[in-house]
This record gives sequence, C-alpha cells and structure tokens, in this order.
Amino acid sequence: MIPVLIVLGAVFLGVLLFVVIGGVLVNIGGQQIGILERRYVGRSLPEGRVVAMRGEVGIQARVLPPGLHVLIPFLYKVTKQPMMVVAEDEVGIVESIDGRALEAGHIFARRVAGHDTFQDGEAFLRNGGSKGTQIDILPPGQFRINSYLFRVRVEKALIVPSNNVGIVTARDGVSMEPGRLLARYTAGHTAFQDGEGFIENGGERGPQIELMLPGRYRLNIDLFNVEVRPATVVQANQVGLVTAKDGAPLPAGELVAINVTGHNDFQDASAFLANGGQRGPQFDLLKPGTYYINPLMFDVKLDQVAVVQRGEVAVLVSNVGREPDSTDDIRLQPATERYVVPAGFRGIQADVAGPGVYYLNRWAYIAYIIPTTNLTVDWAEEPAITDSSNDPNTVHVQLFNPLSVISRDGFEMKVSVKVIMRVRPDQAPLMVAKIGSVQNLIDHVIHPMIDSSFRNQASSTEAMAFMQDRAVEQEKAETRAREELEKYHVECVRVLISQIILPKELMDIQTRRVIAAQQQAMFVEQQKAERERIGTENTRAQADQQINLVTAQVGVQIAEQTKQKTIIEAEGRSRAVELEGEAEGKKILAIGTATAEAYDKQQEAVGQDNLFGIEVAKAISSAGLKITPDILVSGENGAGNGGIFGAFLAQSLGNGRNGHANGNGAGNGAPPADNR
Repeated sequence: MIPVLIVLGAVFLGVLLFVVIGGVLVNIGGQQIGILERRYVGRSLPEGRVVAMRGEVGIQARVLPPGLHVLIPFLYKVTKQPMMVVAEDEVGIVESIDGRALEAGHIFARRVAGHDTFQDGEAFLRNGGSKGTQIDILPPGQFRINSYLFRVRVEKALIVPSNNVGIVTARDGVSMEPGRLLARYTAGHTAFQDGEGFIENGGERGPQIELMLPGRYRLNIDLFNVEVRPATVVQANQVGLVTAKDGAPLPAGELVAINVTGHNDFQDASAFLANGGQRGPQFDLLKPGTYYINPLMFDVKLDQVAVVQRGEVAVLVSNVGREPDSTDDIRLQPATERYVVPAGFRGIQADVAGPGVYYLNRWAYIAYIIPTTNLTVDWAEEPAITDSSNDPNTVHVQLFNPLSVISRDGFEMKVSVKVIMRVRPDQAPLMVAKIGSVQNLIDHVIHPMIDSSFRNQASSTEAMAFMQDRAVEQEKAETRAREELEKYHVECVRVLISQIILPKELMDIQTRRVIAAQQQAMFVEQQKAERERIGTENTRAQADQQINLVTAQVGVQIAEQTKQKTIIEAEGRSRAVELEGEAEGKKILAIGTATAEAYDKQQEAVGQDNLFGIEVAKAISSAGLKITPDILVSGENGAGNGGIFGAFLAQSLGNGRNGHANGNGAGNGAPPADNR
C-alpha cells in the first residue's frame, strides 16, 4: 500500500512540476491581461510583420483576458500586464506598430471595423488596420489592449474655458484650394471629436474656419492642434470694427465691403463666405457683448462709440452708397452746396445726427462734430474779458491778440473784439461742404475778415472819433460779418467791441480837456447852489412862523363854516314853511275838485231836483230830526208815492231814527237827546 501511495505522490508531483514548469495553466487577474508569445512550432512571420497571428511564431496579436487558461505546455510564454485605464478627463492616443502601410498623402491610419476599440488585435490586422498613429482615440474606460501591438499615450481632454475659443489646425486631410486662407467647412465630425468623419467628409488640412466653443472635448490632439484664445469682448461704450481676411475681393473704388446677412455677427464664418462676404473692412460692426469669432478669419478693432453732446450735431460723410448720376444729382441744383446728398448716396449726408450715443462704423462714416450753440472768438489780452452780452450757452473757441489798427490821424489803437456766431443744425452739412470745419472757418474766414474790417474802418476816421462812435463802428463790423458768414451758412449773432486802447499822449490831452470842462461845469453848479441856498433860507423863515399861520388859517375856516351853517339853517326853515303852505292848498283844492266831480256825476244820474232833495235829507238825517210819522198811510194803489226821492227820504229818515234809538239805548222811540 505504501509503495502505491509513493508512486501516486511521485506522479502527482511530476504532473504538478510539468504544469508549472510547462505553463499549462495560467491564471489572469481581474484587472490584468496576458500577452502571449509563441516560442516554437508554427509559421514564421510574414515579411514586414512584427506581431504574430494564430499559428505564427512570435508575440501574438491576441491577449488572454482575466480568468484561468489551459495552454500547450512549453509552447507559450505569458506576460501579465494591467489593463489600460483612461480616466474621465483623459483620452488615449493609439499608435500601432504593425499593419498595412499608410495611404499616400496621409499621416494618420484610417478607421477599421471589428477590433472592439483596439482590444482585438487579430481583428485589427485581419481587417486591414494600418500601422502608425491611429485616427481613432480611446474614450474614458478600461481596455484589454495588447500593449506590444498598440502603444497608448494618455492625454488630458481638451477644455476650452468660458469666454474663450479654440482655433483648430488639422494636420491631415485634403489640400486646400489655392488662394484660400482657411479650410472649408466640413460636416459630420462632431466638433472635431470624430477624426474619421472629418477625413471621410473631405476635411482639409490646415487652419479651420470652424471654432471650438467653451466646453470639454475628446479629440485626437495629434490630428488636431487646438490653440485656445480669448473670445472677442466689446465693452460698453465701444464698437468692434471688423476686417475679413478671406472672401471675395472688394469691387474697384469701394472702401468698405457690402453688407451680408446670416453670419450671426461674424460668428459663422462659413455662412459669411457662402453668402458672398467680401474681404476687407466690413460695413457691419459689433455692438457691446461677447462674440465667438475666429481670429484667423476676422480681425476686430475696438473703437469708442460716437457721442454727440447737447448743443452739438454730427455731420456724417458716407464712404458707402452709390454715386449720384446726372439725372438725380441734387448737388447740382441751385442754392445747394456740392457733395451734400440724401441718404443712400456717397458724400456729405443732408441729415445730421442729433445729441445721443451712436454705434458708428468709422470706416463707413466720418463724423464731424459741429457745435450748434453760440461760439465766441476773442481778440483780447485775457480770455476773462467779459461784457453784458455773455451767455452761459456761449462757448469760447479761440483767443487771438487784440487788433492793432492805425487811425486817419496816425494814432495806433488796440481794439479788443468779440465775435459770437452760431451754426444752425440744418445748415451744418452745408457749412462742412463749404469750409470743412469750424476751425477752418475761424482761421480762413472770420479772423481775416475782422482784421480787415477794423483796419479799414479805423483808417477812415480819427482816433478820438473812433472811440466816441464805438457803437457805430461796431454796427458796421457786425453788418459786414453777417453778410460774409451767410455765404458759409453761418449765423452771425453779435460783433462786440470790448475795449479800445488809445495812445497815452492822446488820452492825456483828452483827460485835461475833460477836466477843464468839468471845472467849468462845477462853477456853474456852484452859482446854482447859491441861488438854491437863498430860496432855502426863505423857506426856513416861513417854516418858523408856520404855527401862527396855521392858527389864523384855521380861525378863518371856522368863521366861514359858521356863516355857511346859519345861512343854510334859515334857508331850510323858509323852505319848510313854503312847502307846508303849498301842501295844504293842494289838499283843499284836491278835496273841492273831487266833491264837485261827485256832484256832477250824481246830478247826471238822478237829476238836479232829486239831488237837492237827497242832500237835504242827508242834512236832516245827520242832525237827527224826526219830521215824518213812523207809519205813513198813503193813497190807494200807491198814490202819493214820491218816487225815488220819497223812497230815499224814507230810508234816510228811518236809518237816522234807528241810529238815534240805538244810540241812546232806549229803543222805545223816544226822541233823541240834544247833541248840541
């Protein structure tokens, strides 16, 4: 039994030694790969090959993945290596040491299918993979790659920071057309991250017209060289003037390229070229902001905005537009300055720009700032010379020395002059067309004109008369200045003589003459003062007796008032008596007249006899006399009826009797008492 165990143990040890020494079992760790080398028994490598396929002697293209593998004893040598790891912010640049030769004109191996991201070396070689740097890259991850067949260089992924752009230069592709500065736009390469798509779609080698915007990119940095540059930033109160380095040539006679659309503020250079963009200074400009512009295609120059202050206008000279022809050239019309044209034509624009901030392309338009407030030009020793005509809106523009003129009598005079002028906004383009600028107007028109005017005026009058007639001389100079400035479309507001300085000897004579005249006037005034003093003394004497004089005057006034009072009272009493008599007479007359008129009307109504009887009855009744019986028996059939008189008499007597009966309170028919 023991010998059997010994034999079995020996066999086991022999097998174990055979397996270990012969390399029959190979275990590859989970993060490892095994590179095989076939030592014996197999085909030789073809000429030019350095990596063996299955059945060929040499280092094999395939690798052993993680796990336990059984190999033919003593045939293979296994070298364990860690897997290839590409981190998240990295890419792997792959170079193959074996494969077909590169195509003529290319420096990068083209993509082949079926090799599982370079993890199947045999498939790579079998499918026609080329030796050299591969156009494809390894993205982040772990890869079982044969490090003998493929040399992998790990590089950082490209990061374009914010407010930056990536300028790309391709090292492979077709050649650019002659005359072009940048390669044409190529689609399908996913921002240069697909090198095979770039080459397949006809990408051109050299500087690319496309940009890489801010972000992270996984691209083959051996195929594409990327230079990170700052984006174009136009600050507030600035504009960007753009010059295109590529495009169609400018037409003859043009200074600025035509306006094209669709290029998104020059950020799409391909659209700019496709839409007919021209090289050279561009009509369009960049306003404040951040722009992702290819600096290889466009050069951007920053310029300040055009600011027109209050009291100013900007006259624009256009370098773009069409030239007016003989049929529509308004410059040839009467009373119109040459080269002043409407919008759309080249030349001095008839419309001005008022106060404000303007994004002005100074290649397309030249702006002349013209003040429209009052401008003053001084001929004086000091700029501080002022007068009553000063206006806070008047701007001092230039100071000259005082004018030196010679009078007719040979005296030299120094004259300080101030000219105030104004350019109306609607006349500013005409003024620019006529003289160019306000400074040219001052130097070549106003200064010579004022100097000539005062020299001519001084030579025709004496020095003292020139000073004494200052207002007249000022008016003459102003009239001439207004006429001359109107020719240049400028309004003359005022011409003022600030100061006239005569020679000292002439001023001394004039001073003595004035002093003598003043002394003579003083003597006359003294005489007048003495006469005034005499009058003053008389007035003072009267003032001393003023109290007595006032008392006497008041007494006279009181007596006069008393006299008037007495007369008025007497006249009042006399008038009152007279008025009372007149009133009483008028009363009696009115009563008598009314009574007479009543009798006349009664007589007409009842007759004279009846009226007489009625009056008698009234008298008897008022006296209370009883002259008839209480019962009267008359004749038959009413005979003896006295008519109206009888009836009235009976009624009156009855009433009178009843009245007396009621009056004494007896009521029994007793005779009334005697009222006498």
